[in-house]
Amino acid sequence: MAASSDFQGKWALITGASSGIGTALARELASRGAKLILTARRRDRLDALAAELSANGTETRIVVADLIDPAAPQQIFDATEGAGLVVDILINNAGLGQYGAFVTSNPDQEFSMVRVNCEAVVRLSRLFLAPMVERRRGWMLVVASAASFQPVTYLSTYAATKVFDRFFALGVGAEVARFGVKVTALCPGTTESEFIDVAHANQFLNRKQQSAQDVARIGISALAHGQHTVSTNLTGKLRSFFVRFLPVDLITGFLEKAARPKDRT
Repeated sequence: MAASSDFQGKWALITGASSGIGTALARELASRGAKLILTARRRDRLDALAAELSANGTETRIVVADLIDPAAPQQIFDATEGAGLVVDILINNAGLGQYGAFVTSNPDQEFSMVRVNCEAVVRLSRLFLAPMVERRRGWMLVVASAASFQPVTYLSTYAATKVFDRFFALGVGAEVARFGVKVTALCPGTTESEFIDVAHANQFLNRKQQSAQDVARIGISALAHGQHTVSTNLTGKLRSFFVRFLPVDLITGFLEKAARPKDRT
């Protein structure tokens, strides 16, 4: 099994590093001795995080990129691995969400979720995993969600993209395991981050939230030890277990009533 010490001195690339779980993952990896490449859309936040980490002795680089753009993954690769940095740890964290009825939602946000949560994950993974396989060494974390274990009404596209992420991580992980590359799907529940506000999901996801730092600690520990999938709290673990035995129509019917926006009939 791998240990946290295996990350010492290795370059880790983290997408969506400017806030929430991404920032927490950066701090967690820094505490385990990794060197960090931080990428996201907002340079000011990346600069602030890089300054914090650098002040604590972590070597840090920044790549500003918007993963809604299909060209962004290649841009990130060219600025890192393509420029001579050996990226041993890929953290596919960036993601978008949107709460509300699908037929009245902002269609551009729905399409952007698929681009960022699915397409960008595939593009980045294809670029960075190939060199890892050649080196017979590497780690990839894909941030999926507790929403990946069942359909979630009024977060329908988001939940579907996270199913994709989890299954993609499991499938690709099985392919690359014999080459010494470890892949983990991280499945957090409701987490303290900007996601709820950005997704306009305060009404639905207003339950107790787990700290982003706890999620990051659990995720990086699972990655270090070669776990294929990890849920971050008891609720998520129980949900992933019981949905195996319940009819999907029963689950979606219950969620439709629980999640239905209050201003709609």
